Amino acid sequence: MTEIEKMEKGLIYNPNVEEIAGIQRPLLDGLKEFNKLKSSDILEKTKYMKEVFASCGDGCYIELPFYANFGGAHVHFGNNVYANFNLTLVDDGHIYIGDNVMIGPNVTIATANHPILPEFRLKQLQYNKDVHIEENVWLGANVTVVPGVTIGKNSVIGAGSVVVKDIPANVVAVGNPCKVLREISDHDKEFFYKEERIDWDLYK
Repeated sequence: MTEIEKMEKGLIYNPNVEEIAGIQRPLLDGLKEFNKLKSSDILEKTKYMKEVFASCGDGCYIELPFYANFGGAHVHFGNNVYANFNLTLVDDGHIYIGDNVMIGPNVTIATANHPILPEFRLKQLQYNKDVHIEENVWLGANVTVVPGVTIGKNSVIGAGSVVVKDIPANVVAVGNPCKVLREISDHDKEFFYKEERIDWDLYK
């Protein structure tokens, strides 16, 4: 089995072999050019995402700079995904981000991991586990999502959280390690911040 086949199957592999590095280098060169774009270069940003990402829906926007190990080639965006500054996607494996996901500044989503056994790390070996961020999730500033995690639809991950295991749908989860704080409830239909009420007449 080749190293790239091991990589695609989520097995331990050597990421430094030429068959992988030869794919990665031009993607990183292209990403460097992407990061030179201005905020107003919306068409050029969209063109990059449509051409380089594994898939990209409509209405997606990324504030630059943006970082990705494979330039985003293993990233799957749904529709209307918004990412704030300094999004880092360790996309050695695949990252699936659903429709209407909002990503705060300085978020890291990682698929690559290294075995705990020192002998493997001495050889710089790694393995990848895909990450799934389902529709309408909000990741707050400075959130880190580790390999293999799924975050269920509509959930909110509080700023600074480190998500080390799956998070169900329709909850607010916070902390390091990230844990469910509460379900999204009728209270959230009445208050938008502490005891400040939502004036629904403004949003009819």
